[in-house]
Amino acid sequence: MSKTAPRHINIIGHQNPDTDSICSALAYAWLKNGGSFTGLYEARRAGHVNRETKYALQHFGVDAPRLCTDISPQIKDIDIRTQPGIQAEMSVRAAWNLMREVEIDTLCITNESDELQGLITIKDIADANMELLDTDVLAEANTPLTNLLETLDAELLVGDKDARITKGNICIGTSPEIMEELVKPGDLVLVSNRYETQMCAIECGAAALVVCCGSAVPRTIVARAKEKGCYILTTPYDTYAASRLVTTAAPVRHFMRTNRLLKFSVNTPVEDAQKVMASVRHRYFPILDENGKYCGVISRRNLLNVHRKQVILVDHNERTQAVDGLDQAEILEIIDHHRIGSLETVGPVYFRNVPVGCTATILYQMYKEQGVTPTKQVAGLLLSAILSDTLMFRSPTSTLLDEATAKALAELAGEDIPAYAEQMFEAGADLTGRDAEDVFRSDFKAFSRGDVKFGVGQSIYMTDNSRAAAEALVRPFLPEASRREGLPLIFYMFTDMKTQSTDLMVYGFDAEEIVRDAFHVEVKDGMAVLPGVVSRKKQLIPPLLAALQAHQE
Repeated sequence: MSKTAPRHINIIGHQNPDTDSICSALAYAWLKNGGSFTGLYEARRAGHVNRETKYALQHFGVDAPRLCTDISPQIKDIDIRTQPGIQAEMSVRAAWNLMREVEIDTLCITNESDELQGLITIKDIADANMELLDTDVLAEANTPLTNLLETLDAELLVGDKDARITKGNICIGTSPEIMEELVKPGDLVLVSNRYETQMCAIECGAAALVVCCGSAVPRTIVARAKEKGCYILTTPYDTYAASRLVTTAAPVRHFMRTNRLLKFSVNTPVEDAQKVMASVRHRYFPILDENGKYCGVISRRNLLNVHRKQVILVDHNERTQAVDGLDQAEILEIIDHHRIGSLETVGPVYFRNVPVGCTATILYQMYKEQGVTPTKQVAGLLLSAILSDTLMFRSPTSTLLDEATAKALAELAGEDIPAYAEQMFEAGADLTGRDAEDVFRSDFKAFSRGDVKFGVGQSIYMTDNSRAAAEALVRPFLPEASRREGLPLIFYMFTDMKTQSTDLMVYGFDAEEIVRDAFHVEVKDGMAVLPGVVSRKKQLIPPLLAALQAHQE
């Protein structure tokens, strides 16, 4: 009745992830899984992998986490009824009995590969039984003889059990006088123990004779049936019961629904499924797995018991930076080094927030607390995150603990910090083949102050030429970015690694005035030069928030 596969716990960073967001998720998953990147805990990413991060992952031979942009409940997060599919050749009678046995009013028909072929409901069976004049249903349905034998609990005296009923109507043999007009060649005739009616049916060209009440069949009848190619079945049911049952030997494929089937994938959002279910009167709906194979059914009642996705947040704790659907998920832990935002949880969670330059620094402390030494791969990922977030210890957010941690990790990873950092930063600044949106989203976060929402992005460059080229790409894209993100204000930092300064590009209503008030500098052509400003978290966001608050007042 319910799923037995363990549910993964997602470890995920913020939208538009940076190196810390992705590498910390991977490193924490490795620690949680007891020394493996795969297991119950799965690292995920909430956006595109930027070039700096891609370089770090490739350098240490680690695959990027799978993309996850929404953690709203899906069909896979509810209890799916694992009712096996039935074969298309199953008789209507057998399907009816199965429905009563398992207390379900819908059965799904599948092939040998578990691909959904159709479905049949209790209403379909009732409709079929009410077609009292449909006397050729067995022939129309190309009914296997085995279905007839099973439905009537019959024994085959003459004929091939692997045969099919391909022509003729269903008749009841009464008297020879009436049968001569009624029975046509190829018909299936239900008869009693009267010798005359049995022989008459055979002579009229009946394809099959169903002898009711378990009556014995004379040897002369058997012999004549063999001569005429007429099958003989004997059933314990009387003529009335047999006549009621005989049409239910038809296979379910003859009555099943195949057009416009309402089915869902395990990846279908529960909210979407609810809307569809509310618009129809069906009770059960087929579910297909990730490979498109039938795996069970659900009803509206199943939607009442949704298992929220379980998630661990790293490198952020603000809802505006998180993946969609976070309000419908169960947050288990938060590991972060930023300011505490407005995020609320349903219950108590493990929340570790330390004022250091990088989430990876916190994770390395957790490794040490648990007595675990990271592998060269994991140490390299953690090192990359620290170097990226602290700008190789040049950022004002960098602490002595970050620097000491990086040196310990560099030894484990076998890397020279200055040489590796320069290679990683140069890879991140490479603009070859990149468009404006790619550069813009490489490290972009949304924030809010009261009713005002704004976004701040940052890119780090090693040369004046690469920084200037990036600015030229991003400037015309800002209006489109504002529209897409739903943010009236956007600030973008183009940080020069070597000179320790930032060109701040601004866009939006009163954006230039806000920057003047925050940093006491002039804004020219939508650009402000901020000497010594390299940290978004510590040097840019606090003054911006203060200026925004003053404007609101």
